[in-house]
Amino acid sequence: MDVLESLGVESKASLPERYAQLSVEEMEARVREIKATFGNRLFIPGHHYQKDEVIQFADARGDSLKLAQICAEMPEAEFVVFCGVHFMAETADMLTGPDQKVILPDMRAGCSMADMADIDQTEKGWVKMQEIWGDTILPLTYVNSTAAIKGFVGKYGGACVTSGNVKKMLKWAFTQKERILFLPDQHLGRNTAFDLGVSLEEMAVYDPISESFEYEGDWEQVKVILWKGHCSVHEKFHVSHIEHIRERDAEVNVIVHPECTFDVVQASDYAGSTNYIIKTIEAAPAGSKWAIGTEMNLVNRIIDEHPDKEIESLNPFMCACLTMNRIDLPHLLWSLEKLEEGEVVNQISVPDEVTKYAVLSLERMLELS
Repeated sequence: MDVLESLGVESKASLPERYAQLSVEEMEARVREIKATFGNRLFIPGHHYQKDEVIQFADARGDSLKLAQICAEMPEAEFVVFCGVHFMAETADMLTGPDQKVILPDMRAGCSMADMADIDQTEKGWVKMQEIWGDTILPLTYVNSTAAIKGFVGKYGGACVTSGNVKKMLKWAFTQKERILFLPDQHLGRNTAFDLGVSLEEMAVYDPISESFEYEGDWEQVKVILWKGHCSVHEKFHVSHIEHIRERDAEVNVIVHPECTFDVVQASDYAGSTNYIIKTIEAAPAGSKWAIGTEMNLVNRIIDEHPDKEIESLNPFMCACLTMNRIDLPHLLWSLEKLEEGEVVNQISVPDEVTKYAVLSLERMLELS
């Protein structure tokens, strides 16, 4: 099975060359026309990291939690054209009805973090963990994970988390079991657990490549097992960036996403989810100065929306999330025109056996959020 098949892709069609000949104005007009024709039969959710050329057409924009909640409440939408990445489209497919079709405009829109934990690695690692700690572990997975990983977590009593509800979910998890396995992002797990009073000495890192643990302390003291995964975007922020900005201007507030490394989060003034960052900037007084450590499309949008504040990227040489940027205006238009012709391309369809347990992990999250 290749990568696309593993994502539940029912079409491997690619973008026709003729779209390269269309002007931006022509494509935008056609998208508006098709949206008007379909009405509420069509729903387009857009993640905050999407390009402006795409996010302008989103019926709802938000982070993973918000979009998951909205998709679960859209029974009238026959087609959900998801402007995000594949794990988000998988979540939408699992939370919508059997007659609804979820489409990802470009199947190359994946997530490197999600790919750092596959189901075979996880099952092997789980066996090793059971040998060491027995039945004392509850698994939690960041929503930035495959449907199969969500299913694994659901099967063993765990739940999904987002960067917005991770503290609440981690607190809940500790009422269920003595230890937590947190995957696939070690940084979000470490930063959150530390904020809740778990020391670094009580955290072990599991490396799925070497199938070994990065830990030198007493095994019995371990409270959190961190999967060795990360976000390739947020790891590009370093303490040196913070030091440089503060040397230049001590009045700049540094706010970062908790997918950043531990030292960056500790050196920042504020850390929180995408929504937290947006709301914090919105509430900030005019004239205040901010350096934001998160994805560049979002940072640029925040800068445009708040001309009364001095805002910059914590790392101005950052690239936008490459996989998020796979969804562009031509691919969005193409997927909509195919619907207009009666053809569904790039449908995401999660197998029933995976959905069964994955939905449990999502429902536990939604119930507690």
